[in-house]
Amino acid sequence: MGNSDFAPVFNLNLTVLSGEYAIYKLPPGSSWPAIPPGSFTSITETHNEVSVVAVSGLGLGAQDVETGWSLIEVSGPLDFGLTGVLHSLLEPLANAKIAVFVTSTYGTDYLLIKATKMEEAVIALRDHGHKVNNAYL
Repeated sequence: MGNSDFAPVFNLNLTVLSGEYAIYKLPPGSSWPAIPPGSFTSITETHNEVSVVAVSGLGLGAQDVETGWSLIEVSGPLDFGLTGVLHSLLEPLANAKIAVFVTSTYGTDYLLIKATKMEEAVIALRDHGHKVNNAYL
């Protein structure tokens, strides 16, 4: 652990998606909210909460809302046997002191990064060998 010499065996293709996103915390047992179709949404339910990642400004009756996030999509689909994918993304961001909220789907991974840190994140990811499309640079 702590080995900063890790380099991805593969260079990932990443895309910065448009829009501002928020992370909503709803009370446990909440009904899943209606989200505008066609936008990125991730809903996770546990015994402690319902977390929703979606476009900003929805309200949703949330207990807490964390706004100001931008979204990076890892081009997929990713094989379930791949190892080190998230490490190859998170290590350069951690080294640059950039906080990340990660969510995944069946086919790929998504990184939420504060919009104010996106330029720094793109630089860190590119310096680590990843290709970033639709970036601010």
